[in-house]
Amino acid sequence: LSLAFTLAFSPVLSAQTVISPAMQAESPPTLETITVSADPLGTGSDSMAVPVEVLDGSALVLKREATLGDTLNGMLGVHADTFGSGASRPVIRGQTAPRVKILSDGSELMDASGVSPDHAITSEPMLARRIEVLRGPATLLYGGGAIGGVVNVIDDKIPEAIPEKGLEGFAELRGSTGSNERAGAFGLTTGKDNFAFHVEGLKRRSDDYRVPNWSGGRLNGSFEESTAGSVGMSWIGSRGFLGMAYTNTQSEYGLPGHRDEFAGCHPHGSRLHCGGHGDPADGSDTDAHSHDTGVHAAPFVRLKSERVDLRGEYRDPFAGVKKVRLRSGFTNYKHEEIEGGVVGTTFKNRGYDARVEVEHAPIGGWRGVVGLQGSHSDFSALGEESFLPKSITKNAGVFLLEEYRLKDWRFELGARRDRQSITPDGNQPKSQLNGTSVSGSAIWNFAPRYSLALSLSRSQRLPTAQELYANGVHLATNTFELGNAGLKPETSQNIDLTLRKNVGDARFAVSVFHNRVKNYIYANTLDRIEDFRLIEYAQHDAEFTGVEAQASYRFNPHLTATVFGDLVRGKLTGNAGNLPRIPAARAGVRLKTHWDDNWSANIEAYRVLRQDRLADYESETPGYNMLNVGIAYDGSVGASDYTVYLRATNLTDQQAFNHASFIASTAPLPGRRVMLGVRMQY
Repeated sequence: LSLAFTLAFSPVLSAQTVISPAMQAESPPTLETITVSADPLGTGSDSMAVPVEVLDGSALVLKREATLGDTLNGMLGVHADTFGSGASRPVIRGQTAPRVKILSDGSELMDASGVSPDHAITSEPMLARRIEVLRGPATLLYGGGAIGGVVNVIDDKIPEAIPEKGLEGFAELRGSTGSNERAGAFGLTTGKDNFAFHVEGLKRRSDDYRVPNWSGGRLNGSFEESTAGSVGMSWIGSRGFLGMAYTNTQSEYGLPGHRDEFAGCHPHGSRLHCGGHGDPADGSDTDAHSHDTGVHAAPFVRLKSERVDLRGEYRDPFAGVKKVRLRSGFTNYKHEEIEGGVVGTTFKNRGYDARVEVEHAPIGGWRGVVGLQGSHSDFSALGEESFLPKSITKNAGVFLLEEYRLKDWRFELGARRDRQSITPDGNQPKSQLNGTSVSGSAIWNFAPRYSLALSLSRSQRLPTAQELYANGVHLATNTFELGNAGLKPETSQNIDLTLRKNVGDARFAVSVFHNRVKNYIYANTLDRIEDFRLIEYAQHDAEFTGVEAQASYRFNPHLTATVFGDLVRGKLTGNAGNLPRIPAARAGVRLKTHWDDNWSANIEAYRVLRQDRLADYESETPGYNMLNVGIAYDGSVGASDYTVYLRATNLTDQQAFNHASFIASTAPLPGRRVMLGVRMQY
C-alpha cells in the first residue's frame, strides 16, 4: 500500500521518468466512461457508490477461462470457489452463491449453481462481450440474493442495433497445454431495415489438468466438454428495440475429490456415523484415498439447459417517462450426476425471471427508476443424493432508486420490498417471508480528478430452500446437510468507503468496508470424519471487514505499472469463531506495455498468503505465489481485425490450494499452462 500511494501521489517519480520528444507529443489518454448496464440509472463505472470493475475488450479475451469463477478470479476483491474445470463460482468479498447474483444482462440465470459449487453456471465467458462486477450489496436492484455482490454478463445474443455495414461478427480458436484444451467460438449479426438476426456457437473440450507434485500427475475428474449455441432476433426502431433469443447449453464435466465410501454416512444427533454404528472410522481409509490416483473413473455431470430470453427498451414512450426497460428469461435446466455409468441423482429446475424498470423524468432535480421483479422456480433433486425435497419458490419485489446532483456531489437513495414463498413437497412447513432493504450514498468530487464515495445500506436476505429443507448426503461437497425450517431473514448493516483518482498518469482506488449481519445463515459443521462433514444450517451474528486497493502509474505512453491487494475477514461475533472458506489475503504487481501499435504484453505476479484463520473442523491452507504472462499481436486483413495471443498461467508451476473451495485439499489448482489463440472480428 505504501508503494501504491507513492506511485499515486509522487510528482517526483513522474519528473524523473525519461520521456522521448515523440512521447512528449502524445497527450495522456482519456478513457471513455463505461456505462454500467447493471445500474438502471446508467451510471459510469467511476461514479458509482459501490466499487465496480468492468472486464471487456482485449482484457476479457486474455482473461477468459472455461468457467465464470475462474475468469473473474484475480480481479480486486474477487476469488473463486473452484471445483475442477467444469464448475467455479465467483466469491466476492468472502461471499458466494446464494449471496452473489449471476445475471445475464440483468436477468437471473435460474440454473442450479446456487445450490452447490459443483453445479456449473450456465453463462459462457467465450461468448460474453462484457462482464460487470459490483462488489458489495446490490439488494436494492436485484433482491436479497445480491447481499454480497452482482456479476452481470453482457452478450450479443439479442441485437440492440442494426450493424453499420449490415454484417458483423467474430471467430476465435484457442488451445492450451496442461489440460489439452481445444476451444472454438463464433458469432454473427446481420440486419436490414428494422430487423436484426444473431447466431453464435461454442465448442470446448479439455482433459484432466496437470498438477505438480501430485500422485498420478493429473487431477482425476477435472475434465470438461461443452457446447453452446444461440439464435436471436430483434425489431429495432428509432426509440428502442424488442428481441428474443433461444440458447442451448450442454456440458459434461468431472467431479474431482468424490468420496463414494461415505454414501452410507448418517447423523445420530450431532454426531456423524459412517459404516457400523459407533464406529465412525469404519469405511474411512485416509491413506488409500487422500490423493486421487486416477485409476478409477471419476463421476461426472451431464448438463443440459434451454433458455429463452426476452429483452426490450422503449425511450420516451410518453410525457414524464424517459425509458421503459424489460429483461426476462425462461430456463429449463437439468443435470445428472453419473457414476459407473449409472445416473445417481438428477437435478431439475424450471423457472422464469422477469424485470421491468421505468425511468421517470426529473422531478425537483431527482432522477430515478421504479421497478418490478418477479421469479418462479420449480426445483427437484431425484435419486441417491436427493438431499433436497421438490419445492416451488416464488419471489416478488418492488424497488425505487433516485439520484440527485448538486455541484460536486451526487446523492443516491433507494428502497426495495421483497416477498418470498417456498412450498416444499412432503410434511415440511411452507415458508413465507418478507424482506426490506434501504440504502443511501454520496459521491463527492472534492478536487479535480479525485472522488470520495460513502455508501450505507440495510439489506435483508431470505433463506433458500436448501437452507430450510436440506436433509441428506451430498457427496460432491463431502457433506451430510441438515436444513432448518425455522430460519429467519438475515439483516446486514453495511458501510463502504471508496477513495478514487481516475484521470491522469497516476490513478488509484482504495475501498474499505464493514458488514455486520444479524442472523447470518451459515453451514455449521457439527462433526467430521476425514474430509466428510456433518453440517447444519444455523444462524449467528457475523461480521465481514475488508480492504481493497490498487494504484497504477503510467511511466510513458508504452508502460504502466499497477500494484494491488485485497483482504477480507469473516467471523461470528462474540468470539464464536471464524466463518469457513474465507479467501486468504492477496497482494501483487502488474506491468502492461505496448509498442509499434501492434504488440502488447503483460506480466502479473502475486502472493496468496497462508489462511490460518479457521472455522471449526477446517484445515489450514498454505500460501503460494502465482506468475502469469501474456503477449498479443493485433493486425488486420482487409476489413477484418485479428488478434493472436499467447498466455502462460502459473508459469513457475506452483502447487496451489484454494481455501475458498469445498474440496481445497483434494483438488489443487492447475499447474503451468500455456494457451495460444487467435480471434478475428469482421
